[in-house]
Parts: sequence; C-alpha cells; structure tokens
Amino acid sequence: MWFANFFIAGSITMVLPFLSLYIDDLGDFSSSYVQTWSGWVFGITFVTAFLFSPIWGKIGDRYGRKNILIISSTGLALSVLLMGFASSVWELFFLRFFMGIFTGFIPMSQALIATQTPKHMAGRVLGTLQTGSITGTLLGPMMGGVIADSIGYGMTFQIVSIFVFISAFIVFFGIREQQIDKEEDEKSSYTSKEVIAHIVKNPVLLVVMVISLFIQVAHFSIQPILSLYVEDLHGPENLALFSGIAFSAAGLGNLMMARRWGTIADHQGYIRILIFLLFMAGLVYFPAAFVTNIWQLVILRFLLGISIGGIIPVRTAYIRQQAPIAMQGEVLGYNTSLRFLGNIIGPALGGMLSGWYGFSSVFFVTSALLVLCGIVLVIAVRKDTSINANASST
Repeated sequence: MWFANFFIAGSITMVLPFLSLYIDDLGDFSSSYVQTWSGWVFGITFVTAFLFSPIWGKIGDRYGRKNILIISSTGLALSVLLMGFASSVWELFFLRFFMGIFTGFIPMSQALIATQTPKHMAGRVLGTLQTGSITGTLLGPMMGGVIADSIGYGMTFQIVSIFVFISAFIVFFGIREQQIDKEEDEKSSYTSKEVIAHIVKNPVLLVVMVISLFIQVAHFSIQPILSLYVEDLHGPENLALFSGIAFSAAGLGNLMMARRWGTIADHQGYIRILIFLLFMAGLVYFPAAFVTNIWQLVILRFLLGISIGGIIPVRTAYIRQQAPIAMQGEVLGYNTSLRFLGNIIGPALGGMLSGWYGFSSVFFVTSALLVLCGIVLVIAVRKDTSINANASST
C-alpha cells in the first residue's frame, strides 16, 4: 500500500506546479482571470469527491476496500490522460470535475490500513503509511516541473496517467485484504443514521471532523496560486522547476516528521498533539506573506511541512480509536468528504483573495484559520472533560 500511495501522490502532484501555467497556455488571458480560474479548476475536482467519499466508504465497509482502490486508481488515470488533450479552460474544468468521482484513493487506503491495525499503534502505522504519499508528493512536483519544461504540459499529463495506472496494478496483485474480527459488543454493520448518531454523540470526534474542513481550506488556499507567487518572487526563468521546489519543500518536512508525530501521539494523546500542530502550522504560515525571494518561501514551506506532517495520521488514528470497526470506513468517508469540501472552498478562496487583495492576504487568512481551529479544539476538549467529570460525580 505504501508503494501504491507513492505512485498516486507522485503522479497527481506532478501536474500541480504548472496547472495554472497550463490554463494560461490555453488562451490569451489576463493575470486576474488565470488566478481566479486556477482556483476553480483546482477546486472543482473536490465537488464530486465531496459527494462520493461517504458512498465509497460505506461500500468499502460492506464489500472490502481493495476493489474500491482499483476502481479509484483506474478512473484517476483515465481522467488525467484526457486532460492532456484539453483545448480550452472549460474542457479542463469538466475533466477535473469528472476526476473527483474517483478521487480519494489515499484516504481509502488509510481506512484499509487503519481497520487492520491495533488501536495502540495506529498513529505510528498510519504515519509510516503516509510517508509513501509524502515521498511521492516530494518527488512529484519537481519531476513534473522538469518534464513539463522539457516536453510541454499536455504530454506531461499523458505520462502521468501511466504512473497512476501502475497503482491499480500494485493494488490488484500486491494487496490481500484480511477480515478483522470485531469486538464482542460491536455490531457487524451500521446504518448511515447510526453512524451519524455516533459522530454527533461524540462531541470531540465531531469537532475534529469539522476542523478537517477548515484545515483543508487553510492548506489548499495557496496551492493553485503558489506557482504564480513563485513567478512574482523569482521571475519566469525555469518557472515550473522552481514551482516544483516550492511545492516539494513542504513534502520534505512532512516526510521527516509524519511517522514521528504518529509515534509521539500514540504515547502523548492524539488530541493533544493535534492541537499543538494546528497552532504550529498557523504560526509558520504567517511570515510567508513577507518573503522577498524564493528561498525564504522554500524554508517556510519546509517548516510548514514539519507541522502539517502529523495532522493526517494523528487525526485518522483518533477516528480509528473512536469508531467501531464496522463503521470506520463510512466515518472516515464523512471525514474525507469534509476535507474535500475544504478543498473546494480553499482554492476558490485563495484564487479570489489573491486576485482582489494580492498574494499576502491568502497567507494572513490561512494563518488565522489554523490558529482558530486550534482554539476551537481546545474549547471542545475542555467542555467534554467538564461534562464527563460532572457525569462521574453524579
């Protein structure tokens, strides 16, 4: 599963550094038009992903997750292949929309591994799994930048689709999904109403899932216009390559710390570490608004990767701890759906903010959202502790 995630993440992130440049290449557009449409084209994928994630999660709970992963990777490969033949912004927009049906390979793989991992070591195992997607994310943007500079944007999409197909073969031939015995007091299946009721009755779990939305809004607000920000700092020379370096810097920091944050959280508590990482990420994002050259931005992206590195495995491990085996796929599906909703809002918000108020405004808003998420989670934990204490005393 590590290798499958590596190829998926590496392939998909190959196109991120030049997506806005590809849009600019499709016509004679103003910079404001390109910035705004970069946000919409980047974010539209997650509209359908938002709708389909709980459905795939529920199907995975009942019929196994291996087949869902094969369908997902095959659909992604076809979508990316067709993007290389797009001749207008609207064609690219609709292909990204179609791609969203199959987006969610990595979250589904996390659900697969989470359900087959003992609770006490879920953070470390999921952190290790995440290094696969991080390594791909680290190498993908730089490789994509080099390939795009060499052979053009359209051909790069076609090459990327081949690597995505490889993931389908890896899952088909290399993964054997095992049935996990449920605990004695657990049911063998749950209705969607029961799953939602379980989430609502667990206030900290509910807040963690809602915060997933705002974390993604904050994290993805800069993604579609990062290459344009790099061009503003560095100029047009080797733009795709330097955009890839800026993208990959966060991946390097993420790679270095993901497994370690998971291990620390296994011992110190998932919520405590999650709160710390939210505040750290918010503080690191803020100074990026004031950089004056590309290397300052790269350093801050690296520090951001260190702080962001633990959020996904720690959050998934916490859900693994709080949800019964038979509903974990659907619960993680709802969480993924909220994340994708954030992926919709974030790029559009970032594109509009940068178009109206400049690049710096995106970093200000992003930093504030991350710090606010940390504050909300602290309040939720304190209230839950207080309620439990009162219930115990009575």
